[in-house]
Amino acid sequence: MIDHARDLASVRDATDRLLSAAAALDNASAAEASRLPGWSRGHVLAHLARNADALVNVFKGRPMYPSASDRDADIERDAPRALDVQLTDVRESADRFRAAGAVPADWSRTVELRNGVTDAAARVPFRRWAEVELHHVDLGIGYELEDLPEDFTEREIAFLAARFAGHPEVPPTRLTDSTRAWSTGRDADAPSVTVTGPAPDLLGWLAGRRDGAALTVTGGPLPALPPL
Repeated sequence: MIDHARDLASVRDATDRLLSAAAALDNASAAEASRLPGWSRGHVLAHLARNADALVNVFKGRPMYPSASDRDADIERDAPRALDVQLTDVRESADRFRAAGAVPADWSRTVELRNGVTDAAARVPFRRWAEVELHHVDLGIGYELEDLPEDFTEREIAFLAARFAGHPEVPPTRLTDSTRAWSTGRDADAPSVTVTGPAPDLLGWLAGRRDGAALTVTGGPLPALPPL
């Protein structure tokens, strides 16, 4: 069962970690390239702030973003700001998200995200937790996939494996860290490919943060995953 209150607390803790780490930057380093192609660290911080506000919209039954172009334009507008402005925006938007999550609500209701994607309201805090944790890694300031909370890593692997489940371009695949196992790809009686490796490397591959070179593959080549 999804514990949205626990996930909201995890979002708060992850945000505090990110803000504390990012406070060691300066304006010049905030303008440097992040690990995401075409994005500076300022782009990542701006996205985190605007995503928090977008998820407030989701909680309130409004469109997540007015449009894809508006989302992109807002990030480009906010990316060059001074570091202190960026961090204040991330903090204050996180507070707005936390306040929206504290409002009594029907957490079993279905909400709409981007591109027509729907989900239970109770899963929105976990989605925000993933945004904060993975984009902290994307900043490239010393926080790595290996530093993620173990329970988050396990849940995000399961979430991403489910996202690719049934995808016609992904072969039936078993994922394992030699302790736990997940399935993804096309439906089949048995997997055709097994991908084995440490949980952070499995997550990095599924999330598009690593190329999978550290993983062991049997039964065929490492599957090519569609964009998230």
